[in-house]
Amino acid sequence: MRALLVPAVLALSAAAAQAVTVADCGDHRSDVRAIAEPWEANTRTFAKGDIRVVVIDTIEPGAGAFHLLVLHPPFDEMGGPQCHVVSVNDYFGFAGMDLGPAGAAYDPARGLTVTLPVSLWNEDGGDFADALLSVTINQASGAVTASVR
Repeated sequence: MRALLVPAVLALSAAAAQAVTVADCGDHRSDVRAIAEPWEANTRTFAKGDIRVVVIDTIEPGAGAFHLLVLHPPFDEMGGPQCHVVSVNDYFGFAGMDLGPAGAAYDPARGLTVTLPVSLWNEDGGDFADALLSVTINQASGAVTASVR
């Protein structure tokens, strides 16, 4: 998937950004049993290990089964992280997601932005489109924002 996504993602990078859904963990999209296999390839840490991103595969719906789980500061009084899940909307996820080429950039005013290639189902056209998912995590406030372009 990686070899096919990278050229298309670069071509799409100049396109306008589109918002996606960021929600608190707690439903089927954050179930640890849904971590995509192999786990080693579908989880990465950033910010000296304080931020972890995990690819979740809920299996259904088939054209939108992938979601990104984000564990991050600020930590609670017991040392537990905040947990958010990034999806296309409250139910539908991405058609594909690849952490292999994921990169990160830090802006002190905004936080850490993790960017990775994804594939989206286009309901209108009945096909798939490659895009870049950007997720920004503000470790001080706990705010998480995301968009695709």
